Amino acid sequence: MYQILMPIDTDEDRVAAQTETVLDLVNAIDSAEVTLLHVFADEDRAENTTPAQLAPGRNARDRLADAGATIEQESRIGNPAEEILELAHEIGANQIVLGGRKRSPLGALVFGSVSQDVLRKARRPVTVTGSAAALERPSHRCVNCGEAYYSDPSTEISTCRRCGGVHVETVTDEPAEPTA
Repeated sequence: MYQILMPIDTDEDRVAAQTETVLDLVNAIDSAEVTLLHVFADEDRAENTTPAQLAPGRNARDRLADAGATIEQESRIGNPAEEILELAHEIGANQIVLGGRKRSPLGALVFGSVSQDVLRKARRPVTVTGSAAALERPSHRCVNCGEAYYSDPSTEISTCRRCGGVHVETVTDEPAEPTA
């Protein structure tokens, strides 16, 4: 059985993106066991709360179970990166699927990054997802040919990689229609 460790937090978008990624894995293999992990800051909450008692965890558990995955749950207290790595070792995880958040390099340096720590120290494959909204909609689109870009919306793209056009715009709620 393929063992997937899915550490979750309370951000619904990030957990939804993780769930989509894990669903792709579950659908591609014969049998999978997904361990949902939440690392709490408070010992009392860690002892009395399962990941599925958090709304994002409940949604993930239900969707993954509906897809045929076996679901285990684990609550821990401590340093999130250390607890993720320890549990991955304990269960023999074949893969870790993390929900990453956007941080500037300075923010990651000052505040640290669980994703960075896990990526550096893990001895198994690690997949880092973003938010579900980022998976669904491009950040930029070429007005001339419709080429889509998935990057930070504050990034300026001066030339389209596909047609060479100079009208690559940030996507708003209504996507621009290609003119060609």
